[in-house]
Amino acid sequence: MEKFKPLSKEPVAQREGKISEYWDKIDLLHESVKTREGHEKYVFYEGPPTANGKPGIHHVIARTLKDLTCRYKTMKGFKVNRKAGWDTHGLPVEIEVEKKLGLHNKQDIEKYGIEEFNKKCRNSVFEYEKEWRELTKRMAYLVDLDNPYITLDNNYIESVWNILDKMYKDGLIYEGHKILPYCPRCGTGLASHEVAQGYQLDKVETVYVKFKLSDKDEYFLVWTTTPWTLASNVALTVNPNVDYVKVKSNGEIYYLADALKDKVLKEEYEVLETMKGKDLEYVKYDQLLPFIKPDKNAFFVTCADYVTTEDGTGVVHTAPAFGEDDYNTGRRYDLPFIKPVDEEGKYTETPWKGKFVIDADPDVIKYLIENDLLYRKQKLEHNYPHCWRCGTPLIYYAHPSWYIEVTKFKEKLIENNNGVNWFPEFVGEKRFGNWLENLNDWAISRSRYWGTPLPIYRCQCGHIESVGSRKELAEKAIEDIDENIELHRPYVDNVHLKCPKCGKPMTREKDVVDVWFDSGAMPFAQWHYPFEHKEDFDQLFPADFICEGIDQTRGWFYSLIAISTYLTGKSPYKNVLVNDLILDKFGKKMSKSKGNTVNPFELFDNYGADVVRWYLIYVSPPWTPTKFDEDGLREVESKFFRTIRNIYNFFSLYANTDDIDPREFEIDLKDRDLIDRWLISRYESLVKTVNEDMDRFELTKVVREIQDFVIEDFSNWYIRRNRRRFWKTDVDNDKKAVYKTTYEVLLGIVKLIAPIVPFISEELYKSLTNGKSVHLEDYPKVEEEKIDRALEEKMALVIKIVELGRASREDAKIKIRQALKEVVLDGELKNKIGNLRELIEEELNVKEVKFEDDLSKFMDYELKPNFKVAGSILGKKIKDFQNFLRDVDAKEFINSLRKDLQKIDLGGEKTDIKEDYVLVNIKSKPGFDVTMENNQFVILDTELTPELIEEGYVREFISKIQQMRKAKDFEVLDNISIIYSADEEIQKAVEKYDDFIKTETLAKEIKYGKGEEEVDLNGHEAFISIEKNIAD
Repeated sequence: MEKFKPLSKEPVAQREGKISEYWDKIDLLHESVKTREGHEKYVFYEGPPTANGKPGIHHVIARTLKDLTCRYKTMKGFKVNRKAGWDTHGLPVEIEVEKKLGLHNKQDIEKYGIEEFNKKCRNSVFEYEKEWRELTKRMAYLVDLDNPYITLDNNYIESVWNILDKMYKDGLIYEGHKILPYCPRCGTGLASHEVAQGYQLDKVETVYVKFKLSDKDEYFLVWTTTPWTLASNVALTVNPNVDYVKVKSNGEIYYLADALKDKVLKEEYEVLETMKGKDLEYVKYDQLLPFIKPDKNAFFVTCADYVTTEDGTGVVHTAPAFGEDDYNTGRRYDLPFIKPVDEEGKYTETPWKGKFVIDADPDVIKYLIENDLLYRKQKLEHNYPHCWRCGTPLIYYAHPSWYIEVTKFKEKLIENNNGVNWFPEFVGEKRFGNWLENLNDWAISRSRYWGTPLPIYRCQCGHIESVGSRKELAEKAIEDIDENIELHRPYVDNVHLKCPKCGKPMTREKDVVDVWFDSGAMPFAQWHYPFEHKEDFDQLFPADFICEGIDQTRGWFYSLIAISTYLTGKSPYKNVLVNDLILDKFGKKMSKSKGNTVNPFELFDNYGADVVRWYLIYVSPPWTPTKFDEDGLREVESKFFRTIRNIYNFFSLYANTDDIDPREFEIDLKDRDLIDRWLISRYESLVKTVNEDMDRFELTKVVREIQDFVIEDFSNWYIRRNRRRFWKTDVDNDKKAVYKTTYEVLLGIVKLIAPIVPFISEELYKSLTNGKSVHLEDYPKVEEEKIDRALEEKMALVIKIVELGRASREDAKIKIRQALKEVVLDGELKNKIGNLRELIEEELNVKEVKFEDDLSKFMDYELKPNFKVAGSILGKKIKDFQNFLRDVDAKEFINSLRKDLQKIDLGGEKTDIKEDYVLVNIKSKPGFDVTMENNQFVILDTELTPELIEEGYVREFISKIQQMRKAKDFEVLDNISIIYSADEEIQKAVEKYDDFIKTETLAKEIKYGKGEEEVDLNGHEAFISIEKNIAD
């Protein structure tokens, strides 16, 4: 009976599917939590996705980061609950429903009916839940989808109401008429953190306009990027402390800032007068576009410090309805408020009534030209904010809205953010930190339909109050309702309260709440706090870890910390891991229109979820943009996954053949071979660095460290070097030691990679242990006593020598199977290499490793200054340095430099010389080939004697036979017979090394006869056949 089962050869999607079914069978999610019952908790918050859109590759990277962190912490002994969440409100949902129903604006929605519209929204929010569940399962994201928090749930909304009620009663929620970035398409204002997400480069036609002074033929020159706002102009604004000039140009007289006259005026001019901006205050001018009569004094010059001379003319067009600064200036000067624009962004007055204002820009410009009011036009490309949901250009205008006065606790927000561990740090310090420094109050209300209703009620008498629970609503309601009322529009719209001031009905404000408030309330609302979980909330808050994309910096990350800072005074999270965008392989943003998106399900089918997960972390740190290239997936699959499977296949094949089970015996470390102790030391060093890097979220370092160890140290060096120990027939302690070492390290690696690649780690774990699940195991902890730094350094030196020796063979065009007489190394290395000389001889296929103190017998040195490094440092002394290097004993000087910097006389001055000031060029002497790296020399004796050539033929002969064994799919221990024909030179070599060939190939006999397969043996034609022995 096989002790170690073979790995599945099914397609990867089937393999992973069966493992996923096994996890469902053992209920791995709940087992992961149950087995850590009573342990310290590690709190994780899942940022809620919206299930009315399909999941994409960008969701895979974020969920991989979340999943591997939760799995890692579970294996480290923490109890990690993983509650899923769904974001179900807001514009993305409404827009999708509008498209399906053929609705185009708010009027269409209200005509259709809010109740029916919101029912459609509710039904649509889980339209793609099946795909999300499928993605979650396929990629092995271990999260509780059966008990999620859902933002549309009554309990969730009630908790949100509770927070808003507290804020209102604490005087933090106020109604204002601030200038608000407003989306006419969606019919709602946007908070500043939403505006930041929608900037696009736009090409616009800007205009320099002539405003005529009231009592003379003179003009103020004014520049604007928004011609459509000119209809609402009521003032011009200058900086009181800036110098302005009155100039004559092309027969007309203009006023503008002195510093900008050369930039603005395109023809010759004469300065007639200079004045300060304050001297122009209250100067009257004629209304530019005389379509709307103001109800107050208007059309005069005002002063404000915000006017600059960086661009424009230094004279600013002021329309209080369409700009924050303008609005404030209007209040100071009691200017009229002209707002001829409706909620759809269309003119309500002017000759362009009914036209979208931005589309009316050409009409306004045409009017200016026809009335000689345009000085000149200028095309400009600038960053302009668009709605992050629908892409419509935003309009800044005064709009009634409810605000949370977050600026009242801004300093506490900054303090809390400074206590968070951000990965990477610069996101928290710069991007988020700088944004908090410039924080504005949060526009909390949205004039929409599908969302958490604002729990604020108003009476005609002016009295306003808020409601904080269903119980309070039912108690105060005039209508007969109970606590089961659906907390959405229009149901709550139909509930009225009795005004405690005048006794008349109070009506709810029609707005709904910003969806970011919904998701930001999740630390509390997911547990229906404070209506439930009051006793154990300290066990559920704050989060030890959250992870989302960089775009959430001013979204979810902000709404979380704003709400939690108000409610608890604390940050809601301790550690934040941020991932950046996934781009195509050329660094372009992925989009359907460009045809450069990738389907995660197809990737899972073709490569497996493990490969995708590993690649996304391997290719670049998560917080930098990931250039996604499918060739990289193939490379990772080939190099890492194939290698680790091959190690297991090799181990299990021989362990089953030898009937050896390393689980049944122990071999003390001190009794194992040097190379065993080296591998275990390297493994323990890896465990140490991986644990440290995992705790720092240096995940790219982790996967690269593990991959490098598995490929280079474990497979290419240890397994390859020890094949003979597996092959030999005697089951002695040496053979047991190689099995034990391979088993221990392979199982350890399986546990190390388990959080990152759950499927292959489970398959290997089950094959190695028959245990329940690797994901219920403890994560490997370093055993420091097994680390031997000196041995690791020694082996690293040997490996480097072997690499250089092989490079030298390539340079000399001598195959590795061709034996050579000797390799010569620097005498200084003799004690360092010690008893590993034999290893170098085998690896480089040389008869002897020789150590020489004087390497000049084998090569010529030439030393030159490294001008790139030393040129700027030594300056004029560089020529003296060049002469010094030409005359000095090269080897002695280089050896001295390796130990310490050297002081030499250059131009009569003692000068420090470092190793990197010098370039060493070497030239091999005849019969040798020299390779050097970092002043480490490997010298091959390349002279081939007849005996060496003969041995080269034999090794080629053996190599061809081994290839034929593999091609014929012979078992490892199958004995064979060899039949060959070749020329006399080859025949002589084969006969001489008959026993050696038989041992290496498991051949019982070698016969000279008619071989079938033609092969080339170092330039000699031969024919070889092999047959499995019948006796076998």
